[in-house]
Amino acid sequence: MPPTHPLPPETPDRQMAARRSTWVSIWVNLLLTGAQLIVGLYAHSQALVADAIHSLSDLVSDGLVLVANKHGAKAPDADHPYGHLRFETAATLGIGVLLIMVGLGMLWGSFQRLQDPDLIPTVHVTALYVALVTLLAKEGLFRYLLRVAHRVRSTLLVSNAWHARSDAASSLVVALGVGANLAGLPLADPLAALVVGLMIARMGWKFSWQAFNDLVDRAADADTERAIRERILGTPGVRGIHDLRTRKMGDMVWVEVDIEMDGQLTIEAGHAIAVEARRRVMADLPVLDVMTHFDPV
Repeated sequence: MPPTHPLPPETPDRQMAARRSTWVSIWVNLLLTGAQLIVGLYAHSQALVADAIHSLSDLVSDGLVLVANKHGAKAPDADHPYGHLRFETAATLGIGVLLIMVGLGMLWGSFQRLQDPDLIPTVHVTALYVALVTLLAKEGLFRYLLRVAHRVRSTLLVSNAWHARSDAASSLVVALGVGANLAGLPLADPLAALVVGLMIARMGWKFSWQAFNDLVDRAADADTERAIRERILGTPGVRGIHDLRTRKMGDMVWVEVDIEMDGQLTIEAGHAIAVEARRRVMADLPVLDVMTHFDPV
């Protein structure tokens, strides 16, 4: 049964919150990238330069978020009858691939530096100060982005927030590596860059795999399906359901289900029951739409 009034995939508040938080992230990453790169080169810190490249990748991911937020808000059209919500999923996949590439690049650079440990210079103390400031800034940015992401229920913003957390974790590793280098352990700086590369590559794989599964119609999680089933079965007039199928559409879920009703009901009465079941499911769950089929029993 086709929907009568499908819910809009995006709301102005959700778009505005995503756009505002992303611009905050852009400015923070822009300032940190410049500071890390300049000081990293001046202080001869490979770990700080690697962290600067990580911050630069954040700028690219922020751009992807803005593009996905703009296109994902578009209404369904002839070419995309189910809407454009999967633009966000595709952008999340792009962020994941970007992180993998950045992480592998850092690993390669660290391995090359470790082959000639005698050529590793002592890092200037300025690098330690910048690493600590970066750590505090990225942790604060993570908490801000995650709070916004949970408020508007956006997996894309969640992935971008955890990207900022990975930066905070990498900045902690960088600070420890720079501190150990200053204490007389020259290998600590390239080893810190190596750890940062591994962290970034791991995070990228996680995001890529999740986004890929959503793009190939992964079902909603078990708790969401259980809640959908309970709301339909709790609708007056519904005797049972079968063939409940779900698939992710961005941050929302598309539902198809066969509803069992009394075979003596009129078409109008059966339609009313199906509409009420649909309303109950969409009232408080992240469900984009519910397609129902009436089975007489």
